[in-house]
Amino acid sequence: MDTAFVMEALMQAMVRYGLPEIFNTDQGSLFTSNEFSSLLKGEMVRFSMDGKGRVLDNIYIERFWKTLKSEDIYLYRYDTLNTLRKGMMKYFRFYNSVRPHQSLNGNSPDEIYFRESNLKVA
Repeated sequence: MDTAFVMEALMQAMVRYGLPEIFNTDQGSLFTSNEFSSLLKGEMVRFSMDGKGRVLDNIYIERFWKTLKSEDIYLYRYDTLNTLRKGMMKYFRFYNSVRPHQSLNGNSPDEIYFRESNLKVA
């Protein structure tokens, strides 16, 4: 992954779900770049970072990355960055729109989000 990939994913999320009040990340180089922070500042979104070496500060996203790796990346072993990107985008759609989540009583995140916000799934 690179900064451009993360920025593209963020822009797609903002178009689909609207602007968040605050956006929290770890201190990875993808998120500490001027381009990434400028994108958030330009949209007037508050930017928050976890403490250095504090994986428990953002335990939900850490769990997501573990799930992504075990359910997709390690299974398919993508051979190029381009196929990895395509595979990850496909998995993100599956994870948010189709995959049942135990913590959401078997619903997908999109089902919960759009039900609670009274929006239609695109």
